[in-house]
Amino acid sequence: MEKNLRQDSTTILKIALFGPESTGKTTLAKQLAAFYKTEWVPEFARDYLQEKWEENGHICVADDLLPIAYGQMQLENERLQSAHQYLFCDTNLMVTKVFSEIYYGFCDPALNEAAVEHEYDLFFLTNIDVPWEKDDIRDTDEGRETVFSVFKDTLIQFNKPFITISGNKEERLKKATQIISDLTEAKEMGFSSNDFVQIYKHGIPFSKIKKQLKILKEGIPTINLKKAATLGNGIIALSEANFIKKATYFDSKKADLKLMKFVPASGAATRMFTFLTAFVNDFKIEKESINAYINRTKDMQLPIFIMGMEKFPFFKAVDKKLRKKYRDFDSLSSDYKNFYFIKMLLSSAGFEFANKPKAVVPFHEYKDHIAMPIEEHLFECSAYASANDQSELHFTVSANHQSLFEEAVRELRAKVVQKTNCTIAVSYSYQDRKTDALTLDLQNNPFKNEKNELVFRPGGHGALIENMNNLDADIVFVKNIDNIIQNHLETTALYKKALAGILIKLQEKVFEYLALLEDGTEIATAEINEITKFLKENLNENISLENTSIKEQIQELQKILNRPIRVCGMVKNEGEPGGGPFWVENSNGKIALQIIETSQVDLSNEEQVGIVKKSTHFNPVDLVCGIKNYKGKKFDLAQFVDVNTGFVVRKSVNGKGVKSYELPGLWNGAMADWLTVFVAVPLITFNPVKTVNDLLKATHQPQ
Repeated sequence: MEKNLRQDSTTILKIALFGPESTGKTTLAKQLAAFYKTEWVPEFARDYLQEKWEENGHICVADDLLPIAYGQMQLENERLQSAHQYLFCDTNLMVTKVFSEIYYGFCDPALNEAAVEHEYDLFFLTNIDVPWEKDDIRDTDEGRETVFSVFKDTLIQFNKPFITISGNKEERLKKATQIISDLTEAKEMGFSSNDFVQIYKHGIPFSKIKKQLKILKEGIPTINLKKAATLGNGIIALSEANFIKKATYFDSKKADLKLMKFVPASGAATRMFTFLTAFVNDFKIEKESINAYINRTKDMQLPIFIMGMEKFPFFKAVDKKLRKKYRDFDSLSSDYKNFYFIKMLLSSAGFEFANKPKAVVPFHEYKDHIAMPIEEHLFECSAYASANDQSELHFTVSANHQSLFEEAVRELRAKVVQKTNCTIAVSYSYQDRKTDALTLDLQNNPFKNEKNELVFRPGGHGALIENMNNLDADIVFVKNIDNIIQNHLETTALYKKALAGILIKLQEKVFEYLALLEDGTEIATAEINEITKFLKENLNENISLENTSIKEQIQELQKILNRPIRVCGMVKNEGEPGGGPFWVENSNGKIALQIIETSQVDLSNEEQVGIVKKSTHFNPVDLVCGIKNYKGKKFDLAQFVDVNTGFVVRKSVNGKGVKSYELPGLWNGAMADWLTVFVAVPLITFNPVKTVNDLLKATHQPQ
């Protein structure tokens, strides 16, 4: 036997099976070798120890471990010579090292060094979810969990790339072959094994990583605008009386519907306080005055904040805490008072508002209390998203903020129930990690942090289409967490219910036509024409069915009608950043209504810029959605996303430029293939709080 522990170098991908006794390593190694028509390396110790047992009944002792290691490496290097693309190792020296330490409390230095240094492209850690099978040389099934933990901790300690394999032998083979296929592709693209494992454990399918890289390197095709949607040309204008009529219709139908309000609320209030954070970090009160800082930085937000300070709903609470901390507060100069106020607002020892979700930041001051957005949304929910004194409110949150939401809801829900007699069920979900995106540097290389790990960013609010997909409701009202106003609940409710009334009316007709088309036996040309006219006049779907058979016409109409429906409120454009309503031509030449962000438009094209300038309205994220089909079953909303849209966003990490891909926006590309209706609503329905100074606007002040 060759007595060395050298591991031959190779371009072959080597996969090591790693785990305690009787966890399916040999079975999987044989399966994989057969699947890929290549070699596998058996466990040398098995024959070595079996022979020893049969000769004299002796079991393994410490002196056997080095000979076993020599034999194992000789086997591995021999099989490597005849392997094709892959080599599957039933065991390796790291297994021998672990058993040596478990049973004998030490490991020979030569074995230890080789075990740590030897490299495999991937370790499959075989789980203990298979039955224990006893034989002559196996020890016992006692303490399997503890032994498994030792194996896993060893891989982690030495930073070995591993993935745990569980399930029966068929499930393990299927899972392992998919992983190996993705690993092979990842290696060809320049990713390391540790990179690949990090992607895998993040939950992102490798096919999505490939798509993200392609988009980040090649860019996203810009949207082809045909014209701006305007009143009477894509946007419906209604009189006040008509709004009331639509809202009344909704009220007459809601008892038979399951209603839900969906509120994206996962972000922290960081941007809301950006200019104040910059001030605290940069301002040195011993060296300059606040006025000098404003002149130096040209910060126009700070003086507005200071001048309106006493009008903020949190002023009294912050002021009270300041006076408790600084006994001589009244004798301080105005600069010191203002500086300490802002520090108290942001610091971890104070209110730390910039690190909290907007949902729990004080927004409105009433006569008897201060209201957070959570409270306002609870009241709104009871006002327009309720039926039979029952309502449901769903927040998308970040995991580390959910406890803050739950605490606030516990304190506020009883109050809302008492005032409205409406019981509100509140639920939460997170943005799925598998929708995150890889970050690249500006040279299109994967960006890594100081720990040499890949960096991922959330995939944007477009990822929330998956959260909505999991809801069970007939009608879903969508509204952002910060778009609330004070003292106008009845007005808000009227327009939201009116949008829902429009949706229900359209939905009833769509369902009627789909039932008719499904029967199909007696359908006449006149009925086909009626449906075509309805689509054109009510759902902005202009289709031609010429030179097609009745059967083809029915199929085409079913395809167009059997989609989720959204009715979107649109407000007059007053220069707010964000998306607007446009007529857009897609890659198939179809022209449809879409909500488009400026970043999706080719701003070097004068014609496209001209269309943007003619836009009259703005999307305030005011949507009512029908997410069930005419048979009462939920649509798979993922089937209606325009996967070719999205956003390339550029950021800075530790002073270095990076870029990442964001999914098509929730109300942009994520709903691109929905039946869509735009309705003009009053500006009072759109009052977001993007910066803290927005709270000084009249709609957020006591009246």
